[in-house]
Formats: sequence, structure tokens, C-alpha cells
Amino acid sequence: MTRTAQPVAPPGRTLWHITVVLGLFVAIRGLQSAAVSWLALPGASVADSLLSWDAGWFVRVAGEGYPTGYTYDEDGTLVGNGIAFFPLYPALIRLLSFTGLSLPDAALAVTWACGAAASVALFLLGERLYDRRTGYVLTVLVIAQPMSVVLNMGYSEGLFLALAAGALLAAHRRSWVWMGVLGLAGALTRPTGFALTVALAVAALLAWRTEDRRGRITALGAAAVALAGTPAYLLWAGHRIGDWDAWFRVQTAGWGSTFDFGRSTLAFLDDTLRTGNGWVQVSVAWILIGAVLLAITAVLHRPWWPLVAYGLVTLVLVVGQGGYYHSKPRLLVPVLLIMLPLATALGRARWRTIVPALAGYAAFGLWYGAYLVTVWPYTI
Repeated sequence: MTRTAQPVAPPGRTLWHITVVLGLFVAIRGLQSAAVSWLALPGASVADSLLSWDAGWFVRVAGEGYPTGYTYDEDGTLVGNGIAFFPLYPALIRLLSFTGLSLPDAALAVTWACGAAASVALFLLGERLYDRRTGYVLTVLVIAQPMSVVLNMGYSEGLFLALAAGALLAAHRRSWVWMGVLGLAGALTRPTGFALTVALAVAALLAWRTEDRRGRITALGAAAVALAGTPAYLLWAGHRIGDWDAWFRVQTAGWGSTFDFGRSTLAFLDDTLRTGNGWVQVSVAWILIGAVLLAITAVLHRPWWPLVAYGLVTLVLVVGQGGYYHSKPRLLVPVLLIMLPLATALGRARWRTIVPALAGYAAFGLWYGAYLVTVWPYTI
């Protein structure tokens, strides 16, 4: 259950804790880069690994813009193209490149800046919902989890995590305008932005009982603005390609990401737990099972309902879609709900227990992500 919000700390004290959180972020991301360097294959640089796979798509969209039609291979088969990638992250890459940075360097700079912002927002959200110690623990659990390597890479998870945590924080503070702005931005960053906007709508509905007439209208208006983001991009993509379901067709053709209500995931788990012989395959299966069990545990403790809505809808989108099984740990990175049981349990412990527990957790998480973007030969 959500504890009573902590009293507002003096500005100087708050600034000190934010500085500590930023220091933790830099240390963790630095260790992640060191792990990537250690595991990188001969001839591959750290930058090569951090700009691999979908990072290339984001950089291409930033430099060339979106295609105006479908893309086909030499056999005439429909394949993926840049329309699959939501616009805010490549737009920020493009904007930062005007400072003189190359597009790849701008992508990494945006990711690191957004990851730092996400760390601060996570800490402030955890502190507000629970207490300061839990805020620290929640932050480390999220930014050092398996596949948190994407917070080093040219991927949009860092930006989305910052916007999601910021929008939820704004909603809890009843800063409705900021909630709407950050929610809209989140909806234009990743497909799972839809889950965030559903959560903000829940927050606006809850405010109906406590706000005056002006506050209710502002809250509902902000939620409506945020909710418009995902359909707006999907409709724009359809108009640009000339086919209303273009985004879905491109996603399916390029990445197999069709929502099949979990049939592919269940088939993967059944096959892996009975006959799987690869440790990555088995580890992904148990990460998925663990995420579902942690989400159930979190819900049973009745945390703040918008956070429940965000976490459950995001988890359903991850588990319910097909596609590459080895991408699912990355897609779980922004699912804050699954970290709550661990964060609240550790938040009640002494620092002499918290520190080694988080250190061991981070050591595994940072190695796991580094391995999957260096040694593991498939997309993440």
C-alpha cells in the first residue's frame, strides 16, 4: 500500500539528493559502458555496440525523415522501414545535431541526458509515493535492471522512461498541465505511450472526487491531450503511406510485432521450459514469468492506481505481442510496477542490507545487458 507522502524537503536538501541520484546514474552507466567494452568482440568499439540494431533506424529517421511508402525486398516481400519508429526521439536527435554533433553522437547524448532525467523523476516519484529510501532503491532497481543497457544505447527507452516517470509524478502532484504535456510527449515516443496515457486518464478520473470544477476540467483536458498522441501518430503514418493500418503492417513485416493476446509468448514459454537448451532463451522465459508474478504481487498491495494501470497495460502489451523473444526484457524496462515489491521490501531494510543487495543485482543486470549487445548475435 502507498505510504503517506513525505513532507516537502528544503530546496537545498532536495538538491543534494538529486545530485546523489545523478551520481548513481553516471556511475551505473559508466560501469555499463565498461562492461560493454570488456565483452565487445574484436574490432568492435563501444560505440558500435551502443548504436546497433534499432539505433540505426532512429539515426536514419533523424537524418532522412520518414518514408512515403512501403518498402520491399528484392523478392517483392514487404519489409520494415522507418515509419515503425515514433517521432519524438529521432526529432530530438535531429535537433541536437544542429549543435555540430554527428547524428550517432547526438543519439547517445539524448539517451544519456534523458536517462539522467529519468533517474531524478524515478527518485522523486518513489519518494513521494513511499519515502526517500524507497525512492533511491526504486531508481537503482530500474536503471540497473537486465537490459538497462538500452539507457546507454541509441534507443528511445531512456526518453520514454523520463517522460513516463515525469508524467506520473506530475499527476500525483496534480500538476495537470505538465501531466498533459509530458503524457503527450510520451505517447509520441513509443507505442507503449498508450499505456501511459491510460494511466493519466485514470489519474484524471480519480481527481474528479477531490478537485473543484476548474481542476476537474483541467485534469480531464490534460488527459485527453495525452490520449490523442498515439492515435495521432498512427493516423499520420497511415496518411503518409496511404494505408490506414500502415504502422501495424510495417511492424509486423519488419519485427513480427503482432498482438496475438499472448499466444506466441505462451508457446515460447512452453517450448523453452520443456526443451530449451540456450541460457539466454531460458533466462528470458524466467524474466517474463518473474515480471508477471511481481506485477501480481504489486497489485495485491494496492499501490497508487494510475501506476497500476500504467504497469498492467504495458505488461499486457509486452506479453501479449509476438515478435523476437529476446527483445522482451528490453520492453520490460519501463514497466515500473514490477519493481515495486522489491523496492518497498528493500526500502524497509537497513543500508547495510540494501547496498550489497543492490550491488549484486546491478552486477548481474549490467553484465546481462552488455552480453546481449556484444556476444549475443541477435537483435535486442
